[in-house]
Amino acid sequence: MNYKLDQTKEQSPTSTWSTVRSLLRFLADEKLVLIYTGIITIINAGANLIAPLIIAYIIDTYIVTQEFSGVLTFGFVLLGFYLVALVTSYLQTRLMGGVGQRVLFMLRSALFDKLLELPVVFFDSNKTGDLISRINNDTEKLNQFFSRTLVSFFSSAIVMVGAAIFMLVLNTKLAIAALLPALFLVLFTQLVATWIKRVNADAARTTGQLSGEISESISNFKVIVAFNQRTFFKQNFAKINEENYKKAITAGIANNTYSPVFEFAAYGAQLAVLAYGVYLIVGGELTIGLLIGFLSYVGSFYDPLRQIASLWANLQVALASWDRISVILVMKNAMAYLTPEKKVTPIPLDASVIAFEGVSFGYDQSTQVLSDITFSLLPGKTYALVGPTGGGKTTTALLMARLYDPTKGTVRLHGQDIREFSDQERTQKIGFILQEPILFSGTLRDNLLYGNAAYVDCDDAAFAAVIKERGLSRLLERFEDGLATKVDNTSSGISLGQKQLIAFMRSVLREPDVLIMDEATANIDTVTEQLLEEVMQQLPKKTTKIVIAHRLNTIENADEIFFVNAGKVTLAGSMEQALELLAAGVRGS
Repeated sequence: MNYKLDQTKEQSPTSTWSTVRSLLRFLADEKLVLIYTGIITIINAGANLIAPLIIAYIIDTYIVTQEFSGVLTFGFVLLGFYLVALVTSYLQTRLMGGVGQRVLFMLRSALFDKLLELPVVFFDSNKTGDLISRINNDTEKLNQFFSRTLVSFFSSAIVMVGAAIFMLVLNTKLAIAALLPALFLVLFTQLVATWIKRVNADAARTTGQLSGEISESISNFKVIVAFNQRTFFKQNFAKINEENYKKAITAGIANNTYSPVFEFAAYGAQLAVLAYGVYLIVGGELTIGLLIGFLSYVGSFYDPLRQIASLWANLQVALASWDRISVILVMKNAMAYLTPEKKVTPIPLDASVIAFEGVSFGYDQSTQVLSDITFSLLPGKTYALVGPTGGGKTTTALLMARLYDPTKGTVRLHGQDIREFSDQERTQKIGFILQEPILFSGTLRDNLLYGNAAYVDCDDAAFAAVIKERGLSRLLERFEDGLATKVDNTSSGISLGQKQLIAFMRSVLREPDVLIMDEATANIDTVTEQLLEEVMQQLPKKTTKIVIAHRLNTIENADEIFFVNAGKVTLAGSMEQALELLAAGVRGS
């Protein structure tokens, strides 16, 4: 499955109405609020639409005949309708504002939950900044659509339809003259709607790329400074920023295309009504009050129509954002678990703890990292994986931990297909210490307990006793504040070596059946490395240790050494043979 987002062209956009239907499913729990809002909107529209009729009546009945006694009375009636319009308008905003915030919450929760379901390859294929932009910026645009655009769109549509009905009832001929320009607007909207949605999608895409570039530059700022590449990254950022600027300008022009055209049509309709209305007044078919009221209804028809045009552009922005969100929400995790009917009979449990059976793997279809690999690892032994850089050592380890699935073949854990284990079972059985460990904001204790439910209820004293029992006390002494040592999300106050110590302690406390160490001691001094060796001796005898390292003293005590290179995993035999294979691999690479 292709997990790559934001290719040169976004996924093919769906039609506007099918996109709207898929988006509106998030309103399923808001039906009651929407019904209340709909009733309030109709009342609001009715209050606004009845006002011109009252004004026309006042003019024809009291002002033209100069009987001003009724003007004040009907003035208060008119004020009452305006107050109703004011209160209902506030209630509309209040109710739909709550709907928008709740939908925003649901969207962000659904999007984040989906990201947690997706495999590691998804995050390898996409920039963090772009994903953040989808969670923050795109969902916020949808919030604005639900809290502002949707109710305004509905309200404007009701006022517009109501105004058309009032005009047709008052004078059919004059109504036809007023509504003819609207036909042109319908055709114009159909012609430009697809273009507006496309340019907004492009603008949203470049905004995501801009966020990705910013995130990457800030994350790697130390490297940028170390290699004096500020100018390079500045130029690269300027290029992406300029592209985003151009796309945003185009989107801005597109989004403002409707307003002048709709205004021109409104002015044309008013002129037509005024000219034809004067003609009807001269012929005795229309009164002055009705003409004034009619002109007001023309405004009540075209003003909402102009607003709908503006809202239509906002709708296109929201739909472009929804396309970027929905493409993630519909993704499926290709690393599925085997269903009971697809499970195979396990081989005897006294066999290997990890076994590869005809395993092949590539990060993409054009590159094969491993090809038809078969080998097995026995419980309680120590294995070393050696080979030239890029030979496939870390990839082999990642397949053992099921961070990826092979494209062909089977990886077995205790004789069972590793896909038959739940995430909790698998991570409890397999520990993985990365070359660059990841820590989380909190304390040292929080990081040691991360993903380990066995000691969550222990107080500091009981947990310290567990650490002592596991032989980790001397490692804990390397931290001035012990378990209370503060760790921020960047771990700026902790050295890389200390990070690896924390990752090591975190994995050992789980007592896994398999412990994979990918250059886990690369940033640790010799004395500390000796301490780690002593700790490893205290691991359960069943624990299989897999070491990926370049330092000879790290792998010289391995029971078996595998040479990984050119898509193959070969049993190297002795240390001397491994060194010969390594030297030959380096020369050949």
